[in-house]
Amino acid sequence: MNLALPPLPPPPEALRRLIEHLPTQPPSLLLAIGLNRALLPKLDAEARNGLSGQCVEVHVSDFGVRFRLELGPRGFAPASARASVAMRIRAPADIFWRLAQGSEDADTLFFERKLVMEGDTELGLLLKNTLDAIGPLVPELLARRA
Repeated sequence: MNLALPPLPPPPEALRRLIEHLPTQPPSLLLAIGLNRALLPKLDAEARNGLSGQCVEVHVSDFGVRFRLELGPRGFAPASARASVAMRIRAPADIFWRLAQGSEDADTLFFERKLVMEGDTELGLLLKNTLDAIGPLVPELLARRA
């Protein structure tokens, strides 16, 4: 069963543009904490090695929020402002939510241009295949509450 989020209206355009210019460190730290709990324990050694030290930027386009993350020896952490982005992933919030639930296929969303990935193709494939192998990131218990 999929947990549907109530539609959140994106902020007004002027506020979204302002959000896009804010530092990425605070939201990136929050996402890193969540990924360290939900994703890190499920990563095998091959995935950890392939993702280690790579800066990935996630852009929630309708809200203007950007997350810049790297995987290091102690887990996910915000990437430094100087880190070169190896992969950029952009989509509206509802697309990321559906991906996290496993209710949408990343390939379909990519070919429908609802999910945009730019950068290192090999890293993108590793990330996609790893997430596909792990399955939905939204805890099953949360999904049952719907």
